[in-house]
Amino acid sequence: MTTKPLKPFLIAKDDSGGVRLTVRETRYNSQGYPWVSTRLVEQVFATALAARSYAVAKYGAKAGEFASQ
Repeated sequence: MTTKPLKPFLIAKDDSGGVRLTVRETRYNSQGYPWVSTRLVEQVFATALAARSYAVAKYGAKAGEFASQ
């Protein structure tokens, strides 16, 4: 089990070359074990910057909350 929390936004390229944004939510159970749920945004972005801008506008994302693959 990792003790380092996951960043809530993952930006990665898909197989067709588009950029996808995944929103991750981490919750903890009563024993402190993390449960991570992920939701892939249906929109495909042309660039990582476009995905970042969408996350900032839609979810209020801040710098340092993004991970990339």
